[in-house]
Amino acid sequence: MRISPVSVVLFSLFFVADALAGDPAFAPKERLEDTWDLSTVYPDVAAWEAALAKSKLDADALAACKGQLATKLRPCLEQRFAVQKDVSRVAVYAMNLSNADTRDGIWQARSQQAQQAYIHFESAASFFPPEIIALGSTAVEAAIKDDPALAPYDYFLRSTVVNAPHTLDAAGEGLLASAGSVLAGADNVHGILINAELPWPEVSFSDGTKVKLNPSAFTKYRVLPNRDDRKKAFDAYYGALQGFESVTGATLGASTEGHWFTARARKYETSVAAAVDSDHVPPEVYRTLVTTTNKNLPTLHRYLKLRAKILGVSDLAYHDLYVPLVKSARSFTVDEAEALTLAAVKPLGKEYSSAMEAGFGARWTDVYPREGKRGGAYMDGSAYAVHPFMLLNYNNDYESVSTFAHEWGHAMHSVFSAKNQPYAKADYATFIAEIASTFNESLLLQAMLKSSKSDDDKLFYLGSQLENLRTTYFRQAQFAEFELAIHEQVEKGNPLTGEALSATYLDILKRYYGADAGVTAITERDAIEWSYIPHFYYNFYVYQYATSIAASSQLSADVLAKKPGALERYITLLSAGGSDDPYDLLKTAGVDLATPEPYDALAKQMNDVMDQMESLLAKQEKEAQKKAPKSKP
Repeated sequence: MRISPVSVVLFSLFFVADALAGDPAFAPKERLEDTWDLSTVYPDVAAWEAALAKSKLDADALAACKGQLATKLRPCLEQRFAVQKDVSRVAVYAMNLSNADTRDGIWQARSQQAQQAYIHFESAASFFPPEIIALGSTAVEAAIKDDPALAPYDYFLRSTVVNAPHTLDAAGEGLLASAGSVLAGADNVHGILINAELPWPEVSFSDGTKVKLNPSAFTKYRVLPNRDDRKKAFDAYYGALQGFESVTGATLGASTEGHWFTARARKYETSVAAAVDSDHVPPEVYRTLVTTTNKNLPTLHRYLKLRAKILGVSDLAYHDLYVPLVKSARSFTVDEAEALTLAAVKPLGKEYSSAMEAGFGARWTDVYPREGKRGGAYMDGSAYAVHPFMLLNYNNDYESVSTFAHEWGHAMHSVFSAKNQPYAKADYATFIAEIASTFNESLLLQAMLKSSKSDDDKLFYLGSQLENLRTTYFRQAQFAEFELAIHEQVEKGNPLTGEALSATYLDILKRYYGADAGVTAITERDAIEWSYIPHFYYNFYVYQYATSIAASSQLSADVLAKKPGALERYITLLSAGGSDDPYDLLKTAGVDLATPEPYDALAKQMNDVMDQMESLLAKQEKEAQKKAPKSKP
């Protein structure tokens, strides 16, 4: 997951990733090089406090530009983005130290102070869009042409003019900006409930292991090889969530109402239209993703049937979905993860791999799980002209290596963007953010397959690829459809209770996993899953995982095939930052996500992988039959 300057302050950022969560008991003794060094942002807390105070004064000073943009456009834009850059750094420092130990009330308070400072900046700068729009397109274009020093701000100016139909007057923009902390309240409550205060159950497994089944432990123990243990983990974890169905229903309902409030305030007909238009993404992208994914559900069902066959179960259930298809006892140190990732990204050229290797040695990452540390993984590239920071919960398995490569893909995107773009154009849209991360995962997987020395190894990595496609494409598209459904319910005036959310989620879950056709057994227990997914508070975030993996699959295949211009187009995309609409940047790179083709190609890729697996399994079965003792007549 990549965190942008905006998401730093809009969300509490407590996060439980499907990709990875950490077990503190598993982590080795930390080395200094396995922790991040935030002194590159501020040398100490005193310096941060001084920067926090200064950011508020600098935001207040923007008032001198109010009513002056017609004559002081460039100096006022320079002042505005300088304040944003500084307040983003303030947020980076506080948020990351708060996430290092979510139990620390002092750093939670400081993180909230940073969030309030950013909201204060947005409120203070809220007059810029209406005043730029008042200048008019002709005057803005003339200013850009006459003053070359406005080049860093040309995309901001042009996109602001394009947003005119959905921009309020100065008073309205100020009011919406100041409401940011109120609108983020439901997410904050949900994050604290899930990560800090919900009473998670203690569970004893068949080997005698007794654990407190919190979100991190659930991610670890839902993959246990013993099927009864997996079911016990799901029953206990989802059972605990069901006890708070009304509370989490209230928080998600409030958050969804907040999205609809903002959409209406900005004169959008639907919440999804408002969300995708923030990055100027055509709404056809969202609808095409959902429609095409439903058309391709037979591919998912084929995979689920193959999973049932490999696991040797006739009644595949939801608690069977995370156990690896093929077991691997291999473990990977973080040093090995670095080496494997570096080897995998060689096709991207020396500049890319050298920048990554330099980051490895510069303490950009907090690697291992600890008690109180935020679960999951993310990359925060908001400290422009410093470097990205990454939080991991590394568990020494292949999934950890894949997550490592994923987050470093985000980091390199930020590095290339900051190197090639001024601050005002450096923050790339979420719509393309997940392309760089899933691209690296794809390169890693292909490298691991190429180096595999046995059929079992190949089966393990092919199985990992299938599961990655399920969770990153089909699962995220399922989430996207759920988000669309609950927002449409709010738009119709229907209340979102916990019970109603579970009913909606259950219907979608049954369709995706083929419950009515007997592909996967889905029960009412599974319907509560929605209640711990933090992304549902992020205003239509998850669809971009599915669109991004479709795009990155096509781009990485072209690079590995050494198609003419493919590498250059991809590096150009990474270097473009936010210099144009993300949909147009991606089309220039060679992918149009408003058409079914990228999603159909992904389904074909998944079928090709299953063909390879079935061929290898048939080969193993034939060899086993040859070795089996022949019975006497």
